[in-house]
Amino acid sequence: MTPVNIPDVNILPAYSEVFLGVAISVILLVDVFLTDARRNVTYALSLISLAICAALNLAYLVDGSTTYTFSGLFVSDPMANLLKVATYLIVMASMVYSRTYVVERGIVSGERGGEFYPMVLFAVLGQMVMMSANNFLTIYLGVELMSLSLYAMIALRRDDVRATEASMKYFILGALSSGFLLYGMSMVYGATGSLDLTVIARDFATGGGNQTIMVFGLVFIVSGLAFKIGVVPFHMWIPDVYQGAPTAVTLMIGGAPKIAAFAITLRLLAQGMFVFAAHWQQMLLVLAVLSMALGNIAALAQTSFKRLIGYSTIAQMGYMLLGLLSGVIGGNAFSAAAAYSSAMFFVLTYTISAIAGLGVLLLLSRHGYEADHLDDFRGLHQRDPWVALVMLAVMFSLAGIPPTIGFFGKLAVINAVIDAGLPWLAVFAVMMSLIGAFYYLRVVRLMYFETPLNPAPLDPPTDFKITLALNGLLVMVVGILPGGLLALCFSAIARTLAS
Repeated sequence: MTPVNIPDVNILPAYSEVFLGVAISVILLVDVFLTDARRNVTYALSLISLAICAALNLAYLVDGSTTYTFSGLFVSDPMANLLKVATYLIVMASMVYSRTYVVERGIVSGERGGEFYPMVLFAVLGQMVMMSANNFLTIYLGVELMSLSLYAMIALRRDDVRATEASMKYFILGALSSGFLLYGMSMVYGATGSLDLTVIARDFATGGGNQTIMVFGLVFIVSGLAFKIGVVPFHMWIPDVYQGAPTAVTLMIGGAPKIAAFAITLRLLAQGMFVFAAHWQQMLLVLAVLSMALGNIAALAQTSFKRLIGYSTIAQMGYMLLGLLSGVIGGNAFSAAAAYSSAMFFVLTYTISAIAGLGVLLLLSRHGYEADHLDDFRGLHQRDPWVALVMLAVMFSLAGIPPTIGFFGKLAVINAVIDAGLPWLAVFAVMMSLIGAFYYLRVVRLMYFETPLNPAPLDPPTDFKITLALNGLLVMVVGILPGGLLALCFSAIARTLAS
């Protein structure tokens, strides 16, 4: 009998993913034996699991090394580890914000049990796989694990017609985008004979592969990625899903998944298909211009805060693309690390700000009332001056007003565009940002210069107050001292590209 050679697999780089998978299984089993009154145990175990995973990845981030494992399917590098640590912390904050909401709405009780928290963790596990994927197979597995979890989370309230409709829209359009992505990957496989991003990059760098088929497949890959990021013309699902989903799920969709989408975009385009940067940068240029224009202009007419944030997200992702399309200038890649790190910095700053804004909306939605209209923010300063102050900082950040974190995020990507020799695009981005400032400042006006519809003071739980305070502090402190995070992003991208 011929012996079977089993490859030596180093699972150490994937310890956090392995731990999270085991933790999800344990939490599911524990939850079976819990009553509704003790469902906070599931919540606590979920937070503890995420904290341990963050600590594991932080240790790898400090080490700074790059390790490939599982026959090259999985890579642990500085970029992945930095994004993973950020994702774990953002999801932990999101869970704290949504705890009271999901309890009062019965999302974690009755026949649903504690399914909400394990599904959040499953979505996070998918995002972790996406960030460390070095192969088309692992990218697709990560995307589907995250997406299927989000589809199910949106439809948890089966008695809510809007939530069910939003889930169906997301599922159908998500399946279409997955088809685009898979078809593009099959074209690339046909051109190179490999699914490994490292092998694909090496083949095309040495003049191998079928260039015509590769460019054809690239169009479909960019289309699939554009849906996951949520940019025009693949944006149709965002406003409807944001509005129709329970606000706690909107928070989960509008936060960490954007970081994972950025990660696979960078993996596929900047690492696997770097040789074809002249082609995909032109595609991203069109997507960025359309997204900044439509997102900001459409948001002006919104009266629903969740739809406003949805269109805002479309515009913000357009700004993020500015960094990705500025990496290669005339075939010269000397500024690639600076450009891609500006995009990473921007997506982190946006996510930090967005989750705080939706967190405040969750606070207003307590006690059986579903807050979503802009008028729900009227007189917020009179009801709770501290919450209003944090929301003020968040709106300034999303608008790109100094000295908040969002200002330096936009400044970083606009500088990358100017360095790439596209001053007209920088001017266009600034003009669109001025338009966007109107609807963000409209929320500020309602908070400080209007009479509240409900004068009752807010009484957020202690963990909510602490998390919101830290989030608001982060928006301001990193805005005043952005150098540390900028340097960390640049170091992570530079070491990743060099590996």
